Amino acid sequence: MRMLSFLARLWIVLLLVGGVAAEAAHIRARLDAETMRPAPGSRITLALTMTPERDWHGYWINPGDAGAPADIAWALPNGATAGAMRYPVPQRLIVQGLMNYVYERPYALLMTLTVPRDAKPGTPLALRGKARWLACSPVICVPEQGPVSLDLVIGDGAVTPAARGRFDGWRARLPMPLGQPASFETKAGKVRIAIPLPASRAVADPYFYPATDNVIDYAAPQIISRRGDRLIVEAKAAKYAEPAGTIEGVIAIGPDRGLSLAARPGTVPAAGIPVFSSGDAAPEGGWRIFLLALGGAVLGGLLLNAMPCVFPILSLKALSLARGGETDGKARVEALAYSGGVILSCILLALALLSLRAGGLAAGWGFQLQDPRMVLFLLLLVTAISLNLAGLFELRAVGLGEAMTRGQGAAPAFWTGVLAALIATPCSGPFMAGAVGAALLLPPVAAVAIFAGLGLGLALPFLLIGFMPSLRRLLPKPGAWMDRMRRILSVPMFATALGLAWILGRQAGVDQMVVGIGAALLLGLALWWVGARQTHGKRFSWAPVLPVVAAAMAAILLVPAGTAAAPASEAAKGDAEPFSEARLAALLAERKPVFLYFTADWCLTCKVNEKAAIERQAVRDHFAGAGVVVMVGDWTNGDPAIGRFLEARGRSGVPLYLFYRRDGRTETLPQILTPATLTALAA
Repeated sequence: MRMLSFLARLWIVLLLVGGVAAEAAHIRARLDAETMRPAPGSRITLALTMTPERDWHGYWINPGDAGAPADIAWALPNGATAGAMRYPVPQRLIVQGLMNYVYERPYALLMTLTVPRDAKPGTPLALRGKARWLACSPVICVPEQGPVSLDLVIGDGAVTPAARGRFDGWRARLPMPLGQPASFETKAGKVRIAIPLPASRAVADPYFYPATDNVIDYAAPQIISRRGDRLIVEAKAAKYAEPAGTIEGVIAIGPDRGLSLAARPGTVPAAGIPVFSSGDAAPEGGWRIFLLALGGAVLGGLLLNAMPCVFPILSLKALSLARGGETDGKARVEALAYSGGVILSCILLALALLSLRAGGLAAGWGFQLQDPRMVLFLLLLVTAISLNLAGLFELRAVGLGEAMTRGQGAAPAFWTGVLAALIATPCSGPFMAGAVGAALLLPPVAAVAIFAGLGLGLALPFLLIGFMPSLRRLLPKPGAWMDRMRRILSVPMFATALGLAWILGRQAGVDQMVVGIGAALLLGLALWWVGARQTHGKRFSWAPVLPVVAAAMAAILLVPAGTAAAPASEAAKGDAEPFSEARLAALLAERKPVFLYFTADWCLTCKVNEKAAIERQAVRDHFAGAGVVVMVGDWTNGDPAIGRFLEARGRSGVPLYLFYRRDGRTETLPQILTPATLTALAA
């Protein structure tokens, strides 16, 4: 039967072919390498980039009812080998009733090149091959071919930032491996597949692309539903299907996002709540997911007010109402302005985040703190606010610290909201993690609405104080105690500045941390000088701060955006291993229990959990006694591999704690850990 299927597909292709094999015409193919100077014995990534003309397309590894995948006949130097091609998540195209799995936009097929161990530095490494592929339009198919070549030089394996960004964009479109086995059953002419996927993980336009041929009827519609932590795929069996021991394929869960899986015979539960594709009318389930995500975002934003860098700002704004004796109208204006600053900032962060992800970057919540330049900017801003709170200076003309913390009126309140939103986003709280993860897979309008809900939750306390006079009456009456409280609240702000300096050192190295601290010191001296000049009523009293601000801006621009300290490699403490999907898969194949956690230096919750629970000696002893392998992923600098792994599990930020049991089950742990929680896992 498989031969009949092959002959039928060959006949269809030949029927559509309107030309003979020729040089590349309708799809341009080019070979690219992540590094042009591979190290001896290393493994580097190659890409066969394919650029179709308008209205033309290429094919996935399983083309569907008709078509053919690409391949390369290599002529490589002795000792060099090229692995199999890895295909991005495809799209569907029906032509004359035939289902095709295709690419209608530029795409890249990735493969791994193993460099000979005995290669000498400085010697050339010539890669040669002949690529073949099928290019089709809705009316004609043309088999195309062409030589591909690349001249490398054995070197140190350095990767340029441009190449890393280009290849990370292509990797982001590859299906991520599903960490747990799926099951399938065939009965009554249907193939039913149960795919493990957390119920909190939102999906958009799901579709199962079978890599195993002759299993399902490609053109028949699929019915996909959710039942607890399972996606249930139901499809019509192929007419001449043969018994399969394993069904491999990719389940698409969003635009250019998918999970690769292998399903084995087993029990498949009954269908659950239908999951509609993007072409269907919005179901009640979709609205329910949106409303749940929106509620989680509002609650998560509310909890962010307790962060040590946000609470002083909120407190000072609230006390400013009591100190100023604001009328009800002015209090409402300040509350709305503050809320507008918070919500607008969250929306702008959402748009930036969605734009980065649309460009192929695995960016997540708190992405702005993955850039050392933004960290240095926040260090200078928080330092200025801390010194202002401590009473070192007063700025009535320039308004930097005053407008951010103690000023009254709409403008100071608005900028206070902007500041609160900017520095409150490093960690995703227990309610916010799922909400933000769901937002990143919903349509853009819904995603932005959820981020606006996050801003509403963050602004809600001050909004209530501004609109409810009864709450304002509960605030203490103005007095000398307010100046003391102001200085007390400077302590957590100084702690925030200290934490930002530490993060800068971890990201960009000790030299850049010294530059940041030096810039903060100069800014503090300049602001003290400005305050002193204002006290004496001098004109242009703010002039001394201008050269310092210019120097600080230059320092921000000179801070490298890359990673000098490589915290990801340093994060593995004690017996912990650095995160690697390949290593994780190997450990799970050996049926070893694994405790995997993801952290970042700018995540307060992460650091507290590490000191209070994960790094405790009792926990380490229990893990060692039970044979639990500890693996850590450091996301301080936005590792794309970690970003994609988090996304596949419905998260867009850290922390995330996973425990893989010997029997293959995966447990997602709470975001607040205790030693007892971890030792119980070892037991």
